[in-house]
Amino acid sequence: MKYGFSVCTGGKTHSFKSLKELMAKASPLRSGDVLAGIAAANYDERVAAQMCLADVPLAQFLEDMLVPYEEDEITRLIIDSHDKEAFAPIKGLSVGEFRDWLLRYETDSEVLSKVSRGITPEMAAAVSKIMSNQDLILVASKCKVVTAFRDTLGLKGRFSSRLQPNHPFDSAKGIVASIIDGLMYGVGDAVIGVNPATDNLKTAERILRILDEIIGEYSIPTQSCVLSHLTTTLSLMEHSVPVDLVFQSIGGTEITNKNFGVNLSMIREAREAALSLKRGTVGNNVMYFETGQGTALSANGHWGVDMQTCEARAYAVAREFKPLLVNTVVGFIGPEYLYDGKQIIRAGLEDHFCAKLLGLPMGCDVCYTNHADTDQDEQDVLLTLLAAAGVTYTMGIPGWGDIMLGNQTTSFHDTQYVRQAFKLRPAPEFEAWLEKMGIYADFKLLNTRDKILTRLLKDEN
Repeated sequence: MKYGFSVCTGGKTHSFKSLKELMAKASPLRSGDVLAGIAAANYDERVAAQMCLADVPLAQFLEDMLVPYEEDEITRLIIDSHDKEAFAPIKGLSVGEFRDWLLRYETDSEVLSKVSRGITPEMAAAVSKIMSNQDLILVASKCKVVTAFRDTLGLKGRFSSRLQPNHPFDSAKGIVASIIDGLMYGVGDAVIGVNPATDNLKTAERILRILDEIIGEYSIPTQSCVLSHLTTTLSLMEHSVPVDLVFQSIGGTEITNKNFGVNLSMIREAREAALSLKRGTVGNNVMYFETGQGTALSANGHWGVDMQTCEARAYAVAREFKPLLVNTVVGFIGPEYLYDGKQIIRAGLEDHFCAKLLGLPMGCDVCYTNHADTDQDEQDVLLTLLAAAGVTYTMGIPGWGDIMLGNQTTSFHDTQYVRQAFKLRPAPEFEAWLEKMGIYADFKLLNTRDKILTRLLKDEN
């Protein structure tokens, strides 16, 4: 069934011909939607669309699909896997009433967990469009999602980090030095994950064996990952290379994922292969996904749907495969999609909110390109807001600039900032290891860093 939407504000009637158009025009301003020609023409039209959207029943999103069911496997996944029993407590609510329900004190972590499978990405995206930043932070902070492989992530009072020892030449010595340096800052409990300069079997195997050797030699309760294409990782597993996690970038439409060279069947095959290795010690969440607003637009696979809703649809893909980690690379694409710090901050909070609401272990790469209209102070703001919102993890790299990817992101020091400012601890298994090694205790790094670093580097040489 198709609907039309209209509302009168300030003596002017605003009409929207479809739910797709209404969602796009209700979105907070971002340059990518302007580029796509679907953004509201002005502030008045945006507010009118938000007012109209607030009255839309949640159940309508199960009937009025933004991307055709017959032409998109992500839509089919969303509709066919929808949990009607989980949806029952909220099925009679409008988008505006859903917002009020989410903000209620009585709607706690347990309640949100029970309804998460009944919420579709489009419902999550819709309600986020009429929520303030404060609303997004509060609700996300109530969502608790716990996953595990060699350590346990997402527990209350915990904050994790990905140790990201990238090197522009995939130098073994450079990667090892960054790993050891990061461990001395208590970084790496989410994953030690390397973006290789070249995505080929030989390079990926060499890096994975280095990571596996370090983790094994020092009995580090964490997991490793080379962020290569899924097909590369499958080949590595077939050749008995020590693979912990399967990584893949994903988007919210079938066309977008084809642009990444994957589909749902391929992801399912890779997950089953990783599960068969049984390398986890405290859990079996073996998938790692990265997303980001603008990917569908970049792939020309957005179907006229706004960036944020496309992004939320990617979380349906992630949810299907029970990942250990998901993160939005929020400012990486550039100002064509998120122009300035305000847009990046809003997008980061939206992404985290929608993913957590859908039941995902969501992290964020708080990053930006040097040609975006933002700076480190604004990224510090986003990092702090995400910490308040209960983000599962962020990135940890040497310094603030990733020398391989060429963007600005969060450092080892940022991990310590969040843990100290918010009184958060690493994953419990990783924390115990840090204490055993004399690196960390009682929310702070110990003064043994230089001594331990010297010993470890000597061992590596």
